[in-house]
Amino acid sequence: QVQLQESGPGLVNPSQTVLLTCTVSGVSITTPTYDYMWFRQAPGKGLEWMGAMKFAGNWYRSPTLGSRISITRDLSANQVTLRLFSVTPEDTGVYYCARDENWHVDLWGQGTLVSVST
Repeated sequence: QVQLQESGPGLVNPSQTVLLTCTVSGVSITTPTYDYMWFRQAPGKGLEWMGAMKFAGNWYRSPTLGSRISITRDLSANQVTLRLFSVTPEDTGVYYCARDENWHVDLWGQGTLVSVST
């Protein structure tokens, strides 16, 4: 059974860097043709796509977020990691990892809450 599990710091201060990890079990993250995406949802707002790590190892990100994010992977741990730089309270929300094939998401993690506050 394939599962996605997000983990993160919970509460962070403004201007810090948030590190979020998606641990994938049941399948290798290098398996074609599955990609792993990051989404987030701020309180009272819709779901926002942030970026993705492709099975081949290249990655791409939302133009809206630009250089504020980077996505990497650890093959030995079968994890995909999102870094969000210089966070502000507007970055507060639930962050989700999802598996995608040809722009169709077929599996979601349960999400992890990130709160940015002094």
